Amino acid sequence: MDGSQLCGGSSPLDLSDPCVRASWAAFAPAVFVAALCLFAIPLPLTVFARKFGRALKSPWDQFLTLREAEALDADEPIPDDTVSNTAVPLWRTVALAFVALVQALIWLSAGAYILVTHELDTWTGVCALLVGSSWVYGVCKPVFWPKPTAHFDLFTLYLVHLVFGVIVLGGIVYDNRVLHVPLEPRIRFACLIFNLVAVLLELALVSTMPMDLPSSRVNKEDISVKYSPEDYVTIFQWVTFSWVYPLVKRGTETTMNEEDVWDLSPTSQSRPVFGKFTTIKGASLLRRLFWANSLDLIVDFSLTFVSVLFNYASPFFLKVILDSIDVDATEEQRAMAYVYAFLAFLCTVLKAEADVQHLWYGRRAATRMRIELMAAIYDKALKRKDYSGVVDKDKLKDDADRKAGIAPSENPTEDDPKAGADVGKIVNLMAVDANKIAMMVSGMYFIYGGPLEIIIASVFLYNLLGISAFAGFIVVLVGWPLNSYLMKRSIRIQKGVASARDKRMAVLNELIGAVKFIKFFAWEERWIDRAMDARGVEMNWIVKARLNSIVFTLIWTSAPILVSVISFFAYVYQGNKLTVSVAFTSIALFGMIRQPLNVIPAWIVQILQTGVALKRIETYLDEEEVTEQVSSIKRSRVPADSLAADESLAIEGGTFKWNEVPEKEVKDVAKGKKNENTKNGASGAHDSRRPSDGTDTVVDAESLSGRSTIEDHRFELRDISVRFPDGELTLITGPTASGKSALLLALLGEMTITNGKLIMSKNTSNVDEHGNMHAISYAAQSPWLRHQSIKDNILFGYPYDEKRYNAVVDCCALRPDLNIFEDGDQTEIGARGVSLSGGQKARVALARAVYARTKYVLLDDPLSAVDSHTARFLYENLLRGPLLANRTVILVTHHVELVLPGAHYLVRMLDGRIDTQGTVKDLRANGVLEYITQDAEADVKQEMPVAASEMLVDIAPAAPAKDGSKKPRKLIKDEHRESGGVKWSVYKAYLKASSYWTWSILTVLIFCSQGFGVLEKLWVREWGQAYGNGTTAVPFSFASTALTENEAFMSGFLPSHDTAHYSSPYYHVQASQKVLWFTLPDANEDPLFYVGVYGAIGLVTAAIGIASTAVQYTGALRASRLIFKQLLEGVVRATMRWHDVTPQGRMLNRFGKDIETIDNNLASSLSAVNSSLATFAAAIVTVAIVFPWFLIPAVIIGYFYRLLAIGYLNTGRDLRRMESNSRSPIFSGFGELLEGIVTVRAFSAERRFLDDLHVKIDVTTKMWYNFWMTNRWLLLNFDTLGGLAVLITTLFALSGYVTAGTAGLCITSAMTFTMSVYWACRFWTALELDLNSVERVVEYLDLPQEPPAVLESNRPPAYWPSSTSSNALISVEDLVVKYAPELPPVLKSVSFQLNARERVGLLGRTGSGKSTLAMSILRFVDPVQGRILIDGVDISKIGIHDLRARLTFIPQDATLFSGTLRDNLDPFNEHEDMECLDVLYRVQMLSESGYQSQRNSRAPSRSSTPADDGVSIVASTSASTSATEVDNKTTIRLDTQVSAGGTNFSQGQRQLIAMARALLRRSSIIVLDEATSSIDFETDAKIQATIREEFGDSLLLTVAHRLRTVIDYDRLIVLDKGEVAEFDTPLNLIHKEDGIFRNMCLKSGTYTELESAAKAKAERDLALG
Repeated sequence: MDGSQLCGGSSPLDLSDPCVRASWAAFAPAVFVAALCLFAIPLPLTVFARKFGRALKSPWDQFLTLREAEALDADEPIPDDTVSNTAVPLWRTVALAFVALVQALIWLSAGAYILVTHELDTWTGVCALLVGSSWVYGVCKPVFWPKPTAHFDLFTLYLVHLVFGVIVLGGIVYDNRVLHVPLEPRIRFACLIFNLVAVLLELALVSTMPMDLPSSRVNKEDISVKYSPEDYVTIFQWVTFSWVYPLVKRGTETTMNEEDVWDLSPTSQSRPVFGKFTTIKGASLLRRLFWANSLDLIVDFSLTFVSVLFNYASPFFLKVILDSIDVDATEEQRAMAYVYAFLAFLCTVLKAEADVQHLWYGRRAATRMRIELMAAIYDKALKRKDYSGVVDKDKLKDDADRKAGIAPSENPTEDDPKAGADVGKIVNLMAVDANKIAMMVSGMYFIYGGPLEIIIASVFLYNLLGISAFAGFIVVLVGWPLNSYLMKRSIRIQKGVASARDKRMAVLNELIGAVKFIKFFAWEERWIDRAMDARGVEMNWIVKARLNSIVFTLIWTSAPILVSVISFFAYVYQGNKLTVSVAFTSIALFGMIRQPLNVIPAWIVQILQTGVALKRIETYLDEEEVTEQVSSIKRSRVPADSLAADESLAIEGGTFKWNEVPEKEVKDVAKGKKNENTKNGASGAHDSRRPSDGTDTVVDAESLSGRSTIEDHRFELRDISVRFPDGELTLITGPTASGKSALLLALLGEMTITNGKLIMSKNTSNVDEHGNMHAISYAAQSPWLRHQSIKDNILFGYPYDEKRYNAVVDCCALRPDLNIFEDGDQTEIGARGVSLSGGQKARVALARAVYARTKYVLLDDPLSAVDSHTARFLYENLLRGPLLANRTVILVTHHVELVLPGAHYLVRMLDGRIDTQGTVKDLRANGVLEYITQDAEADVKQEMPVAASEMLVDIAPAAPAKDGSKKPRKLIKDEHRESGGVKWSVYKAYLKASSYWTWSILTVLIFCSQGFGVLEKLWVREWGQAYGNGTTAVPFSFASTALTENEAFMSGFLPSHDTAHYSSPYYHVQASQKVLWFTLPDANEDPLFYVGVYGAIGLVTAAIGIASTAVQYTGALRASRLIFKQLLEGVVRATMRWHDVTPQGRMLNRFGKDIETIDNNLASSLSAVNSSLATFAAAIVTVAIVFPWFLIPAVIIGYFYRLLAIGYLNTGRDLRRMESNSRSPIFSGFGELLEGIVTVRAFSAERRFLDDLHVKIDVTTKMWYNFWMTNRWLLLNFDTLGGLAVLITTLFALSGYVTAGTAGLCITSAMTFTMSVYWACRFWTALELDLNSVERVVEYLDLPQEPPAVLESNRPPAYWPSSTSSNALISVEDLVVKYAPELPPVLKSVSFQLNARERVGLLGRTGSGKSTLAMSILRFVDPVQGRILIDGVDISKIGIHDLRARLTFIPQDATLFSGTLRDNLDPFNEHEDMECLDVLYRVQMLSESGYQSQRNSRAPSRSSTPADDGVSIVASTSASTSATEVDNKTTIRLDTQVSAGGTNFSQGQRQLIAMARALLRRSSIIVLDEATSSIDFETDAKIQATIREEFGDSLLLTVAHRLRTVIDYDRLIVLDKGEVAEFDTPLNLIHKEDGIFRNMCLKSGTYTELESAAKAKAERDLALG
């Protein structure tokens, strides 16, 4: 029985019939309740049906519930009763049930009464019973199934009741007023009103119930303060988004700080989200991301459709409204116009609500994806193999090709993602790629919404123009091949940009990491050029991207115009008449299509780029990992019983090689780490991670075609079988580069095992009888320290045990150092341990290894970084002390003689093999021991602790603070954050950088664009009049949904002027009179003339748009170039003091994210603001001219707009600034972790680092997320206000006070006005946020700079400083140096003179000022008084480049750069190859045979073609390496590749290369700072001989740490407390009673040896004299 029969033949959709209205009002709620009851009944299903049902339901499942998230966060299963108070308030239950009961009784009794008395027809009675039955559900639900949280079923039920209640009651009133139908009887009318009131009351009760309750963990008072109210809001707060308001209010009143922003909901916090994400097993990363966010994505998708439908409903209503204003409209039509006006308002509000909800879901998915990806990248870094020291083969190949004269070929896959990512690239994956994917997801609705809009508009068009509507689309088809070519090209370009950016970041990483070293050698210019070259490549790619984008814009802006013009031509040629209504409606529809058509291609590009980003991350996540044996994270994820628990540490028949990137999937190897203190800084000569197929060529395919083959030194540990005795001390010794450190790394599982077995298991829960965990602690040769206090570094996350801690500090000889530091053990260590000297770093790392209660302690040569007195102290108190008793200690050392008495077992390495091993007792019995000890003769160092060569930090040698309340001085200041609006100076800086001309031209173009927009409207009006029946078209417009979110996200893909078209004109024809002074042809006769002119205007507008885009890009590129160069020069030339207190991550963040924003977003944000302001101005002017009265409501509405906008701008600005600042720690911490990954894994501390990352991610995400929430709040409020403005105007127009034509214009203007205000506000915020990047960069443009590099007026002569000078070469006069005006002087009135060719030692205790004095000679610190003269020139009067380029400084930690060995020796190509080989040979880097063979191969190559230059005929590695010839190192040649930081050379080798570099420079003055610590004594002896022989022509000033080194020098300077205490020859000083030097010699235990050496020196001098 259908509705038509029930209601006397009326259609079921004819709401003008009271019966149909009543039927719907009864039927809809009843069906809803019936469905609820049905679904509540459990059905017996087959297994298949159950599976099918589950599969259908799974995408709709919530990924992470609040309880589950809280449980994951606390690492515990959550009981069901965690909610603190589950009691339902009785009053609410009673109120809900009582109102529903009254309603149910009234309706049921009314229905029964009607059915019994037959007063009305039966169907009415049935309807009343149906309504009553649905109210019965409302009674039962709260009584029998009470719950404290919101009843969504009741909410929906009452919403249905409300809608139909309004329809029924409204229908009765309408019928009465308009159709003059008499009203219903009073009682029935009153009942209907009561029904509505009851429904509203129930809705109010249900919608004020919370959606979830806080658990017992959450303090209720802290919700909306500390905890996000998002989870606990009521339905009403959720729908109105008013829960965001407290945050906006806080942001409006004050400048917000981190604690003012509430935390994320647990369901969006990093730890629970990532914890749940790891449980999803899926094939690809894309699939896993989808399943983790399926519900959000589906809801986002569905609500976008709803939003688009509502969006197209408003123009429909407006058209009807304008029709009804017509002169001949009936009263009924006029009445309906009011109804439509309210419906249009309702549509606007519902669209806004759908928008807010779908954007919330989309943003939640984006937030979670960003978290999942960032945490996955970090988690992977903790598990992946360590690829530091990998050489970039691409670069190597390019270099080889360049030398061979082969042009680099264009390779389309060259920039594809590759494995073996380096630090810079991994940080980029986290900063740029993860963000790109998240932004893509939050804007996905463009992709769903666009096609839907096109479909709707196409259907309308087909109805209007028939088949010719699609004729225009031929343009789109014709343009498609060009379009797809541009798409492909844009992907290629995107990869190019990403790859170029990675390479630039790699160079910057290396540059910033080694900036101190670069300054020592005055190489700033070369490095700035190197960085600018990398930037140049990147800029070329960006230019290509910009050109591509302009062509794209050209196609897509002209397409819609051509489409409409061609369609009209086709329509007219078919013989149809192009009437007014057809022409204008189609123009409006084509205008509507224009927006999505413009957006779709830009989005396709976005999708493709996101695909690239996803692929990069996936490639990285698929890289090889270390085993469960090594990674504690992987171990925690496998069942405990599956792991073998070995109780010892051993290797059986093991062969190990350095980790290398698997060759099958990779043609490129990313560069090695950028930082010098990497994990295995010192292991034997790492090979360059070569393929294991035994070939020694790098360029496999190319070598066949005659390209230069490059052979590299490779290294492996072979046939290693060793079992380390439990609870004893084992020594590992051997010459430099024999594989000692490599053996430790092999034990840690950090090398690739190709054969044999590693026996090692870590289990921190397994504790032995001595209280030691079955785990490892490790001290690397290059100590890896975190940017924390000394105490935190030693504790390394273990609980603080005061007694043990003090014992460790004492035994590691740190007590005297801590007493010197003002803040004691609270002294902050800068990134990479700046602020500590080499020896202090080594001892802090040693203390960390000892403090951890671990069974195995691996120590990589800690003794070489300290002097002999300290070494002896460490041996007696630590190695033989109680702290290392009953622990298996493996010590790599050259000091065999010193530690042998306490050792139990000894292993001697030679060329990657174990040469000798056994217990010390056995070896002594066999007589092997003497040979070993002679070999590594303990060259005992001198007593004093090592100098703090970075005393450049505010560590005044003051007494420790007695008062415990004093806060430790912060070495690294917190990152500066601007407050308030963006300063005009920042705008000015950017406008100036991009040239004022650009912006003048752009302003003119924007005005032209607006002008042509107006012209288009005027032309359409003329066209309408030309039909000759006195009609004119009145345009009105409505917004396309496609731009709701453009905010600077399109990365410059959307042409800037497009934002001016967000309102598409929709024309309605009204009567009017002619105004033109010349006659136009009749439109009936000649419609194509009008079409043509219309098309021309459109194309000119498009051309102006393209021109403005091009101008804007030109300006943007200019600004990018200039700003980057200024930033780079500012940072490189900043003072050393500034570099010491600024973390590297902070600088890299400026060079990374901020420069990227300036490159991509800024210009488009600026021009978007300009054009939206221009539109706004145009709208105001139009309104003021056409309808001045509208200005009254406009002012009132404008006032509210301003309130909302100010709240949003202030809050949004603070949140985005905090987000930028909170991003830095993630990246600096990440960079720090990647450098120390081996140490972190050795200590099994990965979990702690991951937890630390979760906290940092949550801080930055809460800023980002809450910013978007304030944005949603603004969107909802603005849309509602906009709807209100249009409603007021419409009602105003309907009231009859204005003519119909004006009415149309009023409504249009109101819409344009509200839209332009909204966009101006959105774009303004986007601009301010982008300018935040400029602000951060500008802040770095005026850093404290070093003195000028070159003073043209005062340049030293070419021969300066001259060794032939008869006067003193260095003369220091009354020197006083302070590090800061408020600090005490470090050097006090120091005076002395040094002569040419003298060798002078500089000695003194830690803090005595040795390093400061050395630094003063290089002008890293300028004196407060006094001066330093070098060869008669006051060094403070000449440029620092001139000074440093003429001196040579060899620092403690030698830094190498990526490139070839030759590049490292001679970066400016000032020397011949022979000279370079010569110095390598002289510092023992080349064996005699290697040197000779390379000499011979190079000699003729000089005269022959340059193509042979890179080739050298060298015996292959296997032939030249033999176990017997210790001297013969793995082959090293000038074109051997050096990885960043030189990590593929051992530390000893790096120092030798640094010496070679100094030899090559041949300066008259050489300053040497403890440059011989990591070398075995045999090599050291050779180096000392080299120094004596080779540096004979130079004045050598050595900051000494071994007495043996300087005992045969000409004179010694002994500093004490910043003053020269002694200055004389070694012999005089060693005999000086109570002298400081004499005491040092006496304490060293080798006094007689030293004395005889000093005598021998004195005798030699006499003989020569």
